[in-house]
Amino acid sequence: MVWTPLHAKIHRTIRSRHLFERNQRLLVAVSGGQDSLCLIKLLLDLQSKWGWYLGIAHCDHRWRSDSQANANHVENLAKTWGISFYLETANEPINSEATARDWRYQALSAIAQANNYQYIVTGHTASDRAETLLYNLIRGTGADGLQALTWQRPLTTGIMLVRPLLEITRTQTEQFCQEFKLPIWEDSTNQDLQYARNRIRQELIPYLRENFNPQVESALAQTAELLLAEVEYLEKAAQQLREKAMSWGIGDEEDSLTRLLPLRLNRRVLQKAPLALQRRVMRQVLQQIQTDAASFEHIEKLTTLILAPNRSQTDPFPGGAIAQVEGDWIWLK
Repeated sequence: MVWTPLHAKIHRTIRSRHLFERNQRLLVAVSGGQDSLCLIKLLLDLQSKWGWYLGIAHCDHRWRSDSQANANHVENLAKTWGISFYLETANEPINSEATARDWRYQALSAIAQANNYQYIVTGHTASDRAETLLYNLIRGTGADGLQALTWQRPLTTGIMLVRPLLEITRTQTEQFCQEFKLPIWEDSTNQDLQYARNRIRQELIPYLRENFNPQVESALAQTAELLLAEVEYLEKAAQQLREKAMSWGIGDEEDSLTRLLPLRLNRRVLQKAPLALQRRVMRQVLQQIQTDAASFEHIEKLTTLILAPNRSQTDPFPGGAIAQVEGDWIWLK
């Protein structure tokens, strides 16, 4: 086996970030593109050091005419490497990026649960992280959206999603595939500029690279990494503040976990906190009482009540809840 600097880097990353334990079962999502081929090759080469059992999963969205041939290509690679192969094919063609992503994670989770894999591993790179940051920034997200694509997160009970390549750019995965002559399957949809992410990848990133920073992908990925730690800290601080400020309206001990309303927040507790934490508390409260994601306008409307005159109230939030000031308390009913 040829041991490259990339092998050493990923080996160190897995060890220092505690991404995997030894002798675990890893289900690797392989599309056939350069990032996923780079990932599975690296994990195969590191397998002897970690004692993993590796499996390959491929999800066929049926949105390309060559999708079945693509699936066959990945299956043949799995056979060549002597790895278990699992295929999930969509019942109907999936044409939305968001719908495809949700279906894909559901399919991977089902395969992992049925076959006792503890980890699902994907080939997301620093380039993906940079594109996600730009995509969410353009849409108007806060720090939470900018730090999206974390190293690991739970998908379902007992199954962790892990992304070991978040410090590796797409240029590096391409060079790695060329060095080891890995047979990349070119996905024609990656060139389709009707998708916003492809326009960011094909047009915006190259423009930024040429005119502003040759290492823009790594720089943006580093920004996402910094935000990841800061968001985690702020969320924990906001949770502690919310627990201090919140009191259940009726029968605190009785069925408080299932009956969400009415609830109240102590304004005096919240007034002492920085605005950043006040907003996060209000977002956590709204996430607790409504199914839709809390918008910036909804959060601001609720945050304003911390300093509003007595008897101030909001118009209804999605789901019908109304917030009202009663002395030192903000009531949501």
